[in-house]
Amino acid sequence: MLQKLKSYLNDFSHLLYPHNCEGCGTDVLNDDAILCTKCLFDLPETNFTNTKNNPVEKIFYGRLNIIAATAAYYFTKDSLLQHLMIQLKYRNNKDVGFFLGKQLGYQLQESERLNDIDVLVPLPLNPKKEKKRGYNQAMIICEGIASVWQKPVLKNALIRTQFTETQTQQDRIHRWQNMQHVFAVADKNSLQDKHVLLVDDVITTGATLEACGTTILNILNTQLSIATLAWTI
Repeated sequence: MLQKLKSYLNDFSHLLYPHNCEGCGTDVLNDDAILCTKCLFDLPETNFTNTKNNPVEKIFYGRLNIIAATAAYYFTKDSLLQHLMIQLKYRNNKDVGFFLGKQLGYQLQESERLNDIDVLVPLPLNPKKEKKRGYNQAMIICEGIASVWQKPVLKNALIRTQFTETQTQQDRIHRWQNMQHVFAVADKNSLQDKHVLLVDDVITTGATLEACGTTILNILNTQLSIATLAWTI
């Protein structure tokens, strides 16, 4: 009887507050999921996490001294992943970032190359942009990672000192020039002697992550790795 009552209440709740898959629209999914099982498995995984010299790591060759780098999924235009990134960055859908952060966390958890990570650091947003958006999407991703991979998240160890316009349409050189002297250390002691995992949503040329990573590596005895949800191919 109690089980039936719970089932009725759950069905009634779904009528009042529909919970549908962000991919196909079905309502057959877990309450804490934003994708059904089929759509989740359809996301194009890179399998970079356990692969040395993978394409994301090659982006930083000769530019940044990293231990490892990875991205969970391939990013292409007009894809489900692009839809999810738009939901996260421009539609105030933090649940997307947390859910995808968990999926990245599961991948990181199984990587022997990253098992000595000490702390997670989200790529900082400029305070003006964060206030306008209401949150830093990289921080939401870190929270998702940490929910399954027990690593501390350092939200305020770094700051972004300059506002930069979107760099989507700019080439690698202009992106790199725009990012010079954009980041600063706010809490050196929290990063010193640590292996830091720098986290962001999407990597394209790597200019922003390079600039932030360089700032981190200027701290005594730090090591750096990088993880993002997606890699633009």
